[in-house]
Amino acid sequence: MSGSALKIGLTGGLGSGKSTVAARFASHSIEIVDTDAIARELAAPGGAAIPVLRAAFGVSVIASDGGLDRARMRALVFTDPAARARLENILHPLIETEGLRRCATARSPYVIIDIPLLAETGRWRGYCARVCVVDCPRELQIARAAGRDGHSRDEIESILAAQSSREARLAIADDVIDNSGSLGALQAQIDALHIRYLALVADMSTASRTA
Repeated sequence: MSGSALKIGLTGGLGSGKSTVAARFASHSIEIVDTDAIARELAAPGGAAIPVLRAAFGVSVIASDGGLDRARMRALVFTDPAARARLENILHPLIETEGLRRCATARSPYVIIDIPLLAETGRWRGYCARVCVVDCPRELQIARAAGRDGHSRDEIESILAAQSSREARLAIADDVIDNSGSLGALQAQIDALHIRYLALVADMSTASRTA
């Protein structure tokens, strides 16, 4: 691990409720490093990734405002695995560098790193003391995603098919948050994990003083 704060990797599939979980941790004054938000910043007008993306894919993927044309890029990588790999090879190292920089300057006892593709890429696992997976049944994922984004079932199924399976995510989990029940039940689990993570930070601090 690098950086001063303990790092907890947070992940979950489409419609799992990961953003709600991150917001609850934030309510405890825990800093959240959102890798999706970093990716959007990198690909926004003037973002650090734009010159590299233009060189790799041409001007057709650059929107009129100078940022990435997300719809065009999404259509390209959805049908071309080589293009998807090229895009990931550009963005992931940049996201990692910026994410670690934010972790290193964090002032909370630990940091939640929100990583949607943690199970798919594995890039962040070496930096994280623990991996926390937000889990719920597949049908509940589909229902939530449909209600939130307005996608059809076929569109949601396609997105889920491109993600790691529920079983693959659970296989890498140190901690699992079950988001198949009420909001109160979800918050209680997060609050208990917050206390556990604070205890882990305290144990690590004691160990470093006595080493």
